[in-house]
Amino acid sequence: LWPWPCPPSSFFLTPPTSLHHRWHCQRQRGPSSSRALHSSDHLPPHSQGLPKKDLEQWDSITAKFSAAANIPFLLLQLPQIILNARNLLSGNKSALLAIPWLGMLTGLLGNLSLLSYFAKKREKEAMLVQTLGVISTFVVICQLAAAEAMPLPHFLATSAVVAIGLTLNFMNYFGILSAPIWRRWEDFITIGGLSVLPQVMWSTFVPYLPNSIFPGIAAFVVAVAAVLMERMGKLSEKGVRFVRSISGWTATLLFMWMPVSQMWTNFLHPENIKGLSASTMLLAMIGNGLMIPRALFIRDFMWFTGSAWAAFLYGYANILCLYCFNCISREFFLAATGGLLSWIGMAFWRDSVAYGHFSPLRSLKELIFGRPGLADR
Repeated sequence: LWPWPCPPSSFFLTPPTSLHHRWHCQRQRGPSSSRALHSSDHLPPHSQGLPKKDLEQWDSITAKFSAAANIPFLLLQLPQIILNARNLLSGNKSALLAIPWLGMLTGLLGNLSLLSYFAKKREKEAMLVQTLGVISTFVVICQLAAAEAMPLPHFLATSAVVAIGLTLNFMNYFGILSAPIWRRWEDFITIGGLSVLPQVMWSTFVPYLPNSIFPGIAAFVVAVAAVLMERMGKLSEKGVRFVRSISGWTATLLFMWMPVSQMWTNFLHPENIKGLSASTMLLAMIGNGLMIPRALFIRDFMWFTGSAWAAFLYGYANILCLYCFNCISREFFLAATGGLLSWIGMAFWRDSVAYGHFSPLRSLKELIFGRPGLADR
């Protein structure tokens, strides 16, 4: 916690990471600045009747958990990057053709969209996770381009988007980016994300569905129309909020679709399930699980949904498949099961203690429906 007051000109230049510091600054600035802060930062709980010490402590701990998620996510990417580097150095460029550059590009767009979402919410630890995802995925894309496994024009366009996206996101985080430029960037990721999501979902079930780009084209038209209507003021207030939330939800749904695609592949080709790495699935479960307490604490339903979905359906569900096909030991499976359930239970119990609730179900209710007595964000 910072011991000194924050002057009006320094808040966005040095964003605080503690809820207590944000509330302290609100009380010093008065009503007008409090409204500005309310629009971009986490809502504080009720000003009376809550154990502030527990809140501050759990706020700090959940932020550290979220930051620690960088470790398993980094370990997930490093083996692929090292293997690609070895193949490139040995002249075995054809080995990199096994990596679909379109899939990597989709993941990159998802990371950029979520980076923008968390930059707007000023969640520093979650921003670092998404930034790591952008950089590590872009390194793989660079390797694919070096192996001529990705067309050069597509690589150059991707490089430009990554450079612009990272620059704009961090400029916005530090409060040195104008609002019109940020809105144009949000429009771009909204259109891009909404166009990619239906196409990826459709392509998962090819050849059971005809190979077509119609879902992507139709979604692109709808996305452009929605953005234009929002910019021209043709939508209601609820419509505007919905359009502005599309980019975050489409990015979350893109990542949520990854385990669905993997489960579908396991169903079609159970003989190939031995190719799954149990350690990789465990790292995915741990990385996403570490972000669940933070998402629950700040009552971010979208973030919680994506993290919990990935922890259970991508990490744990694949561990379950490996166990069912005798690819891992019973002890490994039981340890993963007990660890995940205990972690979720601890997160809800500790959250209810921090907010002074008698039941963890109250935390779940507030996560889904919002805190009573507080205005919508």
